[in-house]
Amino acid sequence: MNNVKKSFSIRDMENLSGIKAHTIRIWEKRYNLFTPERTSTNIRTYSLASLQKLLNVTLLYNNGYKISKIAKLEESKIPVLVREIVSNTSEKDHAINAFKLAMVNFDQTLFLNTYSSLLADRSFRDIFNEVLIPLLNELGLLWQTDTISPAHEHFISHLIKQKIHINTEKLQLMEPSKTDKVFALFLPENEIHEIGLLYLNYEITLRGYKSIYLGQTMPIENLVDLLKYYDNIHFVSYFTVSPTKDDISVYFEQFSNTITDSGNSKLWALGHQIRYISGEDLPDHIRTFNSIDQLLDAI
Repeated sequence: MNNVKKSFSIRDMENLSGIKAHTIRIWEKRYNLFTPERTSTNIRTYSLASLQKLLNVTLLYNNGYKISKIAKLEESKIPVLVREIVSNTSEKDHAINAFKLAMVNFDQTLFLNTYSSLLADRSFRDIFNEVLIPLLNELGLLWQTDTISPAHEHFISHLIKQKIHINTEKLQLMEPSKTDKVFALFLPENEIHEIGLLYLNYEITLRGYKSIYLGQTMPIENLVDLLKYYDNIHFVSYFTVSPTKDDISVYFEQFSNTITDSGNSKLWALGHQIRYISGEDLPDHIRTFNSIDQLLDAI
């Protein structure tokens, strides 16, 4: 069965392109840019080809082309012109649109080809920070507005994780060059959002440190074994949904009682849930960070 999404509401078109539904209707009515179908209740629906066209039109529009001029172009000329104007500054938007199309259609080949084209003149770090992070931020909004399903999010997240794993493995072939501290990366119980932590694992390894990646939903008591092997462990965790704002203080207290009170180890934490606690109220062995860059600056 072919499960590719072929029909989009005007709200989907707005969410995926960033162009307001009202503007899309104007472009449709005044310039005949799109020809939506109508349901039995007279609701507009748009084809995959219309979505592709809208994304291309959006790129041209955002690069200074007047909509009246775009509307006069032959249909076949629009993607050609898009390819011609893609430069270092606009390529990011073009790539994000291509990644979104790959996600909507579960198209692994489009994702990989788009990634490879970026890799021709960018490092993995540049691609992740300049393209994939903005993409992930957009996907969060698309998921909240029901434009994409959990299956779409899982599909694109898996491909991004795959790229992080590949680039991390290349670094892991070399022995760590710095031995003053060891990092142990984990997610707390009931936490499965690991892209941020995986990328931190890459960056810490890149800096020459030993990084032990323990992964998702790790109970605090299971971390104790690491203390038998290493001194001065910096535990690093990412709190996206867990622990909740009501439980985070209790979590830090439990961590202190189980891990940090017995040695020189520290806990560094970041993520959405950190905003619910003040770093000034924490003991010295626990630090919170507002971003990946802020944490990396502290290493």
